[in-house]
Amino acid sequence: MAKVGIVMGSDSDMGVMRKAAELLDEFNISYEMKIISAHREPELFFEWAKGAADRGIKVIIAGAGMAAHLPGMCAALFPLPVIGIPMYSKSLNGNDALYSILQMPPGVPVATVAIDGAKNAALLAVKMLAISDGELLEALKKYAKEQGEAVEEKDRRLQEKGYKNY
Repeated sequence: MAKVGIVMGSDSDMGVMRKAAELLDEFNISYEMKIISAHREPELFFEWAKGAADRGIKVIIAGAGMAAHLPGMCAALFPLPVIGIPMYSKSLNGNDALYSILQMPPGVPVATVAIDGAKNAALLAVKMLAISDGELLEALKKYAKEQGEAVEEKDRRLQEKGYKNY
């Protein structure tokens, strides 16, 4: 049973949304990934979002560009956490989506990450799931330690070679 739902309104979002799936794979967290347009397939979207909790979904990660209705509509229909990813667009650089997702009305919260921030969205989902999963919490601690060690290694190479030879 999938624990995380990953949803996007268009296959053009796949390049970004795949990063969320890849991080969930690193933590062995099951997910379902869907392309559903809230505007073009409203009945299918409502059915998917309303039934997500019954399918075992604990967190939804929703990517959306432009008007960015997908995360907010997920939050309106799904009783558990929703994380919105504003997608970059050529016209307004993703700022339109960012503002749309950030400015949800009271009572319909959507956690929002950076424009194209799928990896952080997945990491936030993992942290939410780790609240009640000690094994996952330990995996998160290990992940954070490895991230720090990677930075230290990069600095070590910089110090050895100097920035011109890095």
